[in-house]
Amino acid sequence: MTQSDSTDSPARTHGKMQRWINHLIQLQDLIFARDQQQASASGSRLSTLEASIQTMTTELPDDIRAHFNRMQKKMGLAIVPIANGVCSACGMQIPVSQVNAVHAANEIYSCPSCARYLFFQAGAPRRTPQRRVRGEPAQVGLARFSSPQLMILNLASTERDEALTEMSARLESEGFVDSAALLTEEAIKREAIASTAVEQGLAFPHVRGVEGGGLTMAVGLSRKGIRFGGKAPSRIVFFMVIPTAASAFYLRLLSGLSQSFREEDAREALFKAESEDDLWKALLKATRTTIT
Repeated sequence: MTQSDSTDSPARTHGKMQRWINHLIQLQDLIFARDQQQASASGSRLSTLEASIQTMTTELPDDIRAHFNRMQKKMGLAIVPIANGVCSACGMQIPVSQVNAVHAANEIYSCPSCARYLFFQAGAPRRTPQRRVRGEPAQVGLARFSSPQLMILNLASTERDEALTEMSARLESEGFVDSAALLTEEAIKREAIASTAVEQGLAFPHVRGVEGGGLTMAVGLSRKGIRFGGKAPSRIVFFMVIPTAASAFYLRLLSGLSQSFREEDAREALFKAESEDDLWKALLKATRTTIT
C-alpha cells in the first residue's frame, strides 16, 4: 500500500512523505505513552494524552488514517522500522529495492507480510545479543530481562538526563547495547513526549525500536530522588530497552512492576540492599509472583 502527497515541495531534503511518516511515528509514541499510563495505573496525564492523540489523528489524510487505525486495532503497532533489511515487527525480509524506496520516503510503504507501515531509522542504538552458556538453565521471571550487572545501587546523578546517561553507560559497558550516546538521546526524546514518572516515586524511562536482541532492563536507586516530571521525585528508576516485537509485552512487564512496588514496604526493601547483588535478589523476590 502506498500513499503520495503532491502538496509537498520536491525540493525537501527528505522525501515528500517524510512529514506524514514523522507524524505517524509521533502519534504512535503518544498512543504508547497513554497505554503506559494505563498499565502503570497512573492516570494523571491521560486526558492530555487523549486530546493530543485525537488532534494528531484527525490531521491525517483519510486513507492514511484509516490504515493506521486498522493496524493499531489489529496489530498494536501500525508503523515500524526496517532493521537489517527486515520488518522489525514480523521479520519479513524486505526487497532491497523497497528498502531503498522506504528510505527515500517519497511514498509510504507497507510490509508485504504484516501490512504495517514501514520507515527507515537512521543512527538508532542497537541491542547486543547475549549468548547463553551451553547447559545453563533457562531464565525465568525478571531474570529473562535483566541481570545483577544492570543494578545500580546508588545513582550518582541528581538530574533526569544525567541519570539516563549514567544508566545508558552501564548498559553499554556491560555489553547490552552498542551506543550509550544514542540510547540516551532517544530516551530524552521519549521523555519530551510525556514523562515516564508515575506515582510511588517510580519512573520507567525506555527506548523502543532497539533491535538486535530481547527486552532489557537496568535498575537504579536514588535516595534523594530525581525529577522525572512527576509530582514527586523518582527514587526507583527502571530503564528499559525494547525491541519492536516486544512492545506489547513491555506493557505487561510495566504492569507487573507497578503492582510489585505499589506498597511502601516493597520499595523500601530495595533500599535495604547493601550491594548490587543484594539489590538483584531483592528485585527477584519482590517480583516472583507478578512477573512470570
